[in-house]
Amino acid sequence: MTADAQQHALRQPIRLIDRSPDISGAEIVAELVPPPQFENASFDSYRPDANYPSQAGAVERLREFAGVWRAQQRPGGFFSRNRKPKTELPGIYLDGGFGVGKTHLLASLWHAAPGPKYFGTFIEYTALVGALGYADTVKQLSGAKLICIDEFELDDPGDTMMMTRMLGELVATGTRVAATSNTPPNSLGEGRFAAVDFLREIQAMSANFETLRIDGLDYRRRDTSGQAVATAPEQVEHLVGALLSRGSKVSEDDFGALIRHLSTVHPSKYIKMIAGIDVIVLENVFLLTDQTDALRLVAFIDRVYDAEIPIVASGLLLHDVFDTEMLGGGYRKKYLRSLSRMVALTTGELPPHAG
Repeated sequence: MTADAQQHALRQPIRLIDRSPDISGAEIVAELVPPPQFENASFDSYRPDANYPSQAGAVERLREFAGVWRAQQRPGGFFSRNRKPKTELPGIYLDGGFGVGKTHLLASLWHAAPGPKYFGTFIEYTALVGALGYADTVKQLSGAKLICIDEFELDDPGDTMMMTRMLGELVATGTRVAATSNTPPNSLGEGRFAAVDFLREIQAMSANFETLRIDGLDYRRRDTSGQAVATAPEQVEHLVGALLSRGSKVSEDDFGALIRHLSTVHPSKYIKMIAGIDVIVLENVFLLTDQTDALRLVAFIDRVYDAEIPIVASGLLLHDVFDTEMLGGGYRKKYLRSLSRMVALTTGELPPHAG
């Protein structure tokens, strides 16, 4: 390729539908760390809402939970012999609505823990089992001081039972576990470890967990109108051109084509689909009526949000992409979290070099 051809290629948007990445077990393990926006998260940097005392209370309780490791690391002596950490359950479960800072707190706990330690979403852990097999996954995670599971899912009985079995084996060897999930007001089992439908399957594991309820409003909407932003179709190409000319790596896809492509890629690979992208452009957004398509979009948006990639969209406003039946159904918690994240992604600032 000539220099001119290379420059021309650099000035062309990337199509996500052309990307069908593979991912190995080793790559999944390497990614089991907090997302970039939480790489420096700490209990001190968490901003509790004064209107909801449970948030400040959660910080203090998690500090106590982390205090067990500090006590174990404290040098011997008279003081340490008389300051034994209290006996407590090996797991802690952050139960609350979306946007109250559960992931920040989970990442803060991860940073406070000694290694080896792992941090990932429920989907990432189940993908690891798919890549390595159950026995090798247990072997890989054995010896961990802490395993953090963000957004513990209760939608698939098979995956739920597999994860509870695996966590039970790891806890039995001394691993501590922390998990989060969302429980909107109309969800079964709010304030408990699990929805009633799955209680029998995971009651043995839930007995190992202390449930920590965190109340509050979605922090992503404290300073916004709560509305996603759409770009007029005639402005999209001008914006794409301006971004490319400034050196940004931009992906540009038709929304329908992307939704179809997501069906051909395992959700654990979505993170590699968007690798190296600075801005995602979605054209001709429309209302989704198929729940399978909607859930794939949720998983995709989760990865985009973790990677902090702004979205420019035309067509239907992204906060209107799920139909009313979905928002009133069993996956309501997923859709509300995703809507919150899409509002944040379309109203946030573009990267500094993008203008």
